[in-house]
Formats: sequence, structure tokens, C-alpha cells
Amino acid sequence: MVSEERKRVLDPERDTAALKALTHPLRIRLLGLLRLEGPGTASEMAVRTGESSASTSYHLRVLAKHGFVAEAEHRDGRERRWRAMHELTSWSNEAMEASDETRAFVSASRSAQLTHLEQTLARYVEDSTAGRLGPEWVEPSGITDVVLQLTPDSLTELWAEFGRKAGELAARDADDPRARQVVLLYAGLPLAGRSTATGQDGAAEEDAR
Repeated sequence: MVSEERKRVLDPERDTAALKALTHPLRIRLLGLLRLEGPGTASEMAVRTGESSASTSYHLRVLAKHGFVAEAEHRDGRERRWRAMHELTSWSNEAMEASDETRAFVSASRSAQLTHLEQTLARYVEDSTAGRLGPEWVEPSGITDVVLQLTPDSLTELWAEFGRKAGELAARDADDPRARQVVLLYAGLPLAGRSTATGQDGAAEEDAR
């Protein structure tokens, strides 16, 4: 689990400007890259994103203004290098229901996560095909989805337990030379039950309301 000092918790009332700044798709991508790949300059980020260095420089400064990134070292006449200030951005979903703007932020963030998943899958396939991953990673790698019947309390407990175990294992493996970055994307998405009615022929008919 990410420690509290390495987590940025956004409040919809206190952090309105920061929330608005982070809805820009390029800023979300830049912040994600700095967290995943480490510090970089605007020019390096331009190469990684396919954007101009002027654009990445501007958006990195906006992220810095709102405390998401900071200078990684003194310039000393060289191009400024940036680093992510936190490993994770989090918020209360309930609090984010307060306005259309904050709901839009959550939607944009989830969309960015899906894009990140696609990019991660492409990178994994490329690394696997190129032989950059050893055979020991073949068996444990993968994606799965499970459908469970859970209460809100149980889903909340599952999130907490997953975070606790992930943090425990990451701490255990921190100094192990075999350890690699592993991207975990997990979701708990409840689905509303569909209303059904039984027709004269005994078949279930979906309620069209």
C-alpha cells in the first residue's frame, strides 16, 4: 500500500483548481509517465508522448503549480528535470458526486486509466516478444475478471485487503534484484440488476422502462 506521505488526496471543495488542471489528458499522461518511468525533462517527455517540447513544458509547469510535480534537480544551465511528487492520486468517490465538474474529473481519470491499460498491454506484448522478460514471468503474468456477489461493505473490505497485501509484497521485494515493475489495474464495478418479467411463453422478458 502506498504510504500516506506518498499519496495526494484531492478534496472537491479545497482543490477545485488542481482538479481542473488534472482533467487535461496530456497532463494526466505526463504525470503517469513521471510516476512510472522516473524524472524527465520537457524534451524527453515530448519524445515519449509525441507532443512538442513547448507543449510538454507548459503542461509540466501547470502540474508543478498545483503540486503534482516538482524540479528533480537544480538547473545549472541545463534543461529543467521534473519528478512526480506523489505515487498515487486518490479521492472520495462520494465526495466527488458533489457537482458535474467533479463527476467529470472522475470520468476523465477512469478514461485515462483505460488508456493506460491499453498502453501497458502493448508494452507487455512488445517486451515479451522481444525476449526482454525472462521465462520466470510467463506463468504469473496475465489478466482475469471475476464476477462476485458482494455487499458494499464487502467490496470496501476487498479494496482495503488488496491494497494491504500489495503493499506488504512490494515492501518485501523492494531490495530483491529479481523484482520488476508490475502494473496492477483492478476494479470493483457493481452492476444494477435488470428487472425481468415472465411472458406467457415462460421466457424472461427484459423490462423496457
